[in-house]
Amino acid sequence: MKSVAAVFLSCVSYVWIAYGIERSSFYLFFVLYATSFIAFLYLIFKGKENQNTLIFVAFGFRILLLFAIPNLSDDFYRFIWDGRMIWEGLNPYLVLPVNDTSLVGEGRLLYEGMGAMNGSHYTCYPPVNQFAFLIPAIFFSKNLLGATLVMRLLLILADLGTFIFGKKILNLLKLPSKYIFLYILNPFIILELTGNLHFEGLMIFFLAIAIYYLLKNKWLYSAVAFAVSVSVKLVPLLFVPIFIKKIGFWKTVGYGSLVILINLLFFLPFMSQDLYDNFMDSIHLYFQNFEFNASIYYIIREIGFQVKGYNIIHSVGKVTPILVIFAVAMFAFFRNNKNPKVLFESLLFSICIYYSLASIVHPWYVAIPLFLSVFTRYKFPLFWSFMIVLSYAAYQTSEYHENLYLVFLEYAVVYGVLLWELIGRKNDFPEISEV
Repeated sequence: MKSVAAVFLSCVSYVWIAYGIERSSFYLFFVLYATSFIAFLYLIFKGKENQNTLIFVAFGFRILLLFAIPNLSDDFYRFIWDGRMIWEGLNPYLVLPVNDTSLVGEGRLLYEGMGAMNGSHYTCYPPVNQFAFLIPAIFFSKNLLGATLVMRLLLILADLGTFIFGKKILNLLKLPSKYIFLYILNPFIILELTGNLHFEGLMIFFLAIAIYYLLKNKWLYSAVAFAVSVSVKLVPLLFVPIFIKKIGFWKTVGYGSLVILINLLFFLPFMSQDLYDNFMDSIHLYFQNFEFNASIYYIIREIGFQVKGYNIIHSVGKVTPILVIFAVAMFAFFRNNKNPKVLFESLLFSICIYYSLASIVHPWYVAIPLFLSVFTRYKFPLFWSFMIVLSYAAYQTSEYHENLYLVFLEYAVVYGVLLWELIGRKNDFPEISEV
């Protein structure tokens, strides 16, 4: 009966969040999210349901969100706009929404939805992501709800694929396959990926395929899947050096070269003289001008204010990539990444160091650390997947304003758990109820 109650409370929370609140209603959202998260923890750690029941529940929750217009993020408006540009025979890398709202169906609505800041910059989404944006436009070129429905179905299918390959990886590592539910049943994943239509879900699906084939020593298959993952989101490029000890230096060179070659081929349909400049300008602008929910970066920024008297984001944005590359190199050359469990730890800490130094850490970014943590003894990303929703407090008014006390609380918990796991706990996995 307790499990039935947990599922029922989750259903109420998901429906209420998806259909009944605005992003500005932070406290109500947090209570509902906390309710669904506590229910999730009960089902994972105390419930006695078998895996077939849990997978039915996990995707049943996703189906509840099927007809909702995302209310916690406005990025999907840009996704739909980019897709409709391609459907109209236009290049989304060359046109600004602010200048061409009349060229696609519901153009003005989409521009107003994405906001002036988003609409005044060129798109920064790689080609496979663009092809995913195109699919909704093929079926619904002038229907917002229809477009969100198609995107949501794509992401649900991606999550199903992640579940399948995640279980395969756990079997290779000789770990309980139920650990995959720490990801697939997590309210954070359900709401941020299925609910808010963030394509980290598609990226992680192809990343799971790539890692599975890497562990099977089929590096060519792995490289192709990895290339597709990179062409959804560029972030996985960070992981390539970690593979050196697993497959050897020269195979890693070949692996990385194949990934780059495939991505260049993906860009061919969009190729133009201005593509590179527009794409890179958007990426540089994003990482060197915007700030949100950062951790160590905010400390560095405060030091900069005290020493320089102004925001040193531009200087920091040039230095942090060097620090991240150095950290990844340390993981690549000084850890025994031939061991699959060590490999996953190196991947996990590489991405977490990158995010710890980043000036922007949107909630959906945590999907990658959460997925990787499933295959390690570290569970601080599980805590992060709960605490990161505190960042939504910044949207309580039309004037975006972060509550730095809540940001501090978020990272105090995350880094505190990390420290405990590094120096205070046994080298084992948490007990998860198995049937």
